[in-house]
This record gives sequence, structure tokens and C-alpha cells, in this order.
Amino acid sequence: MRSMTGYGRGECAQNGFKITLELSSVNRKQSEIVVNLPRDLEPLESRVRDEINRKIARGRLTVRATLQSGGEDGAGRVQVNTALAKAYARELKKLAAELKVSGDVTLDLLMRAPGVLRTDPEVSDAESFWPAIRKALSGALTELIRMRDLEGAHLEKDLRARVKEIGKSIERIHRSAPRMVKRYRDQLQERIRKAGLDLPQVDDDRLVKEVVYFADRSDITEELTRLQSHLKQFDVCSKSREPIGRTLDFLAQEIHREINTIGSKASDGLISREVVKLKAEVEKFREQVQNVE
Repeated sequence: MRSMTGYGRGECAQNGFKITLELSSVNRKQSEIVVNLPRDLEPLESRVRDEINRKIARGRLTVRATLQSGGEDGAGRVQVNTALAKAYARELKKLAAELKVSGDVTLDLLMRAPGVLRTDPEVSDAESFWPAIRKALSGALTELIRMRDLEGAHLEKDLRARVKEIGKSIERIHRSAPRMVKRYRDQLQERIRKAGLDLPQVDDDRLVKEVVYFADRSDITEELTRLQSHLKQFDVCSKSREPIGRTLDFLAQEIHREINTIGSKASDGLISREVVKLKAEVEKFREQVQNVE
């Protein structure tokens, strides 16, 4: 069992550059990958996505990549786009003349213009950097998956505890269900007695029919059987190495549906109290399942 929450970081050096990739993932029903690459490396985004999709099945994963030159001071090279600066100066002077406003086009103003000053390293061929990016990505994915596996182990422990409590409640309901008809018959006779009416004999047809009708209407055998089956299915899923988050989410919905049916069919105080406990436990189960890949 694997969580959808994790973090990983990987680095690789190539041709005087250092590439750093950071991956962070959070819960999400579907798979969503957000890739932030330096502009020069954007052509490699589809490859990055493909590599991640091979390892990650579910969750919102964010990729942040930085590219630095490998100089001794670790700083990137500063570049000035002279042609763009000249174009800015020309157009600004033209705009000032048209608007008939005074003011000089200063160097400071031009340096602040978008695209004139670049501090990012220049990459002439993005494809040549793919081996380095793939290596850094592999290291980041390894760390991310290790963290997701560790968190998944804690999730499994908690979910198993929830399932154990659900199983105990189901067992108590199972033991109480056969006595439900007798309790109903006793309560029915008590109501007749309090109403001041003659108590019917145990084998009275009217009493028998009413009790049989109640027994048929409140029979929860099928629901209990399906609940036990769902709990066994959880045990099978938890041993799988494949992503099981969606399956567990479906199981949680089915367990909740069966519990609701039991609550509506079983007109019994003891069982009603167990149903309330079950609903609370299943809700905790469903919340934790939302974290499973």
C-alpha cells in the first residue's frame, strides 16, 4: 500500500551545468502532473511526464527543475539581449514623441524591460540534456516512492485497525440479529397488555403473521454476508503491489451502503447503536482511503 504524499530530490551534472529536480506529491482522485522546467528545457516536458507516469498512478505531482552553470562560484551567466534593448529604446522614444511627453530612456529603464537581462544558463540543445534530466528524475522518483511507501505502511496499519473495529461491530450485530424477532414479539405483547387488550396466545395466527412479517422485513442476513465479503476483499487488496486507492474507495462506499440498509431494516435498539458506531468508523476509514494511491 502506498500513500499519495511524498517528496523527492535528484541532481546530475553535465557539460558544466548542474540540473536539480524536485518532486512533491499530494492527494488527488486522478493523476495530475505539473511540470515547471527552465525555458530552454521545456521541449523535454513530455518525456518527463512519461517517466513519471511509468512510476506514479495517482495524485497531484509537481515537478520543479533548476539549471545552474557549473562555475566555481555556482552562479549562472548573465546575458544581455542587446537587439531587444535597442528595440525597446527605439519604440519608447517613438512613444514619447507621439504622446509629446518628456523623459529620457535610461539604461536602468531598459535593464528592467522583460527579456533584456537574462541570468539563466543558455542551453543550445535541450535534447542533449535528456540523459542528465532522466538521471536526476530517477533519483527524485526513488526518494519520492520511498517516502510514499513509508507513509503507506502507516496508512495500512491505521486502515487495518479500522477494519478490525468494523468487523467486531458486524460480529455483534450478527449475534444480536437472531434475538431481534423475539424482542419484537415480546415488545408487541407488552404494547397489547398496556393497551388493556387480551393477550393473544403465542400460536395466535394474527400474532404469528405480524412476527413473520417483521422477521421478513428486518432480515439483514444478506447485508451481513456482503459486509464480511467486503472486509475480506480489503485484506486481499492490501497485499497487492498495484495501486489500490480507487478499489478501496469503492469498498468504503459499498460498506457504507450496506450499513445504511441494515440501519433502515433492523428496528432494534442494540443494532441501531452498533450502526451508529459503524458509520463513524467507516467515515474514518473513507478519510484515510483518500490518501492511498
